[in-house]
Amino acid sequence: MSEASSIPWRFDRNRAALIVVDMQRDFVEEGAIMEVAMARRAIPTMARVVEACRGAGIPVIYTRHVLHDEFDISPLEAAYQPRLKTSGMRAGTPGVEIVPELAPLPRDVIVTKHRYDAFHDTQLETVLRNIRGERQVDTLVIIGTVTSVCCESTARSAFMRDYKVAFISDANGGFDEASHNASCDILGRVFARVMRCDEFLGEM
Repeated sequence: MSEASSIPWRFDRNRAALIVVDMQRDFVEEGAIMEVAMARRAIPTMARVVEACRGAGIPVIYTRHVLHDEFDISPLEAAYQPRLKTSGMRAGTPGVEIVPELAPLPRDVIVTKHRYDAFHDTQLETVLRNIRGERQVDTLVIIGTVTSVCCESTARSAFMRDYKVAFISDANGGFDEASHNASCDILGRVFARVMRCDEFLGEM
C-alpha cells in the first residue's frame, strides 16, 4: 500500500476539519446488517484521531447514512444490496446511532446523508464554509467506514472541490484488507495524502 502522496503539502490544523464517516451501529457492531469488522477493530485508532482533533480545536463532523424508506435507495444500490430495501440504516432506529466509543459531543456536527458521497445532497459544504468563520476550512481529515465506498467517495469529492485531503489509513475500515489497501493506494497517488495515525498526530 502506498503511503506517499503525489501532492505534497503540510498539514495546517487552523484550516482543517475532521470528518468521521458512518461509524454507526449498523456498520460497526458485531452481527449488524452491514457489519465491517475492520472498522470495529480500528475504533481505538479513530478515537485517538478524534481526541487529538478536539484537543487542537479542529471541528469534528460526523456523517450518518440514513434511509427513510425504500425510495432513498437507487435501483442500482438495491440490486447490489437488496436487503437494504426493507431494513438497515433506517431513520429513527438504533442502527443509525454513532457507536458509543466515538460518540459526538454537543459541539460536534452531524450530517445526514443517503448516498455514499458525503457531499451529495447534504449540507456538508455549507457547514464547511461556516464552521470556522472567516478562517475557511481548506483541509479535510477523513476517517471511518467503508474505506472503498463512502470514505473514498467523500475523499474524491473533496479533492474535486479543491480541499486538501488527509486520509488516515489505519483509522479507516474496509470490507477486507485487499479493498482497503487498494483504495488507499489509489487515493494516495492522486487524491489525498494517505497517512497513518502516528504520522498525522506528529504533524499536528
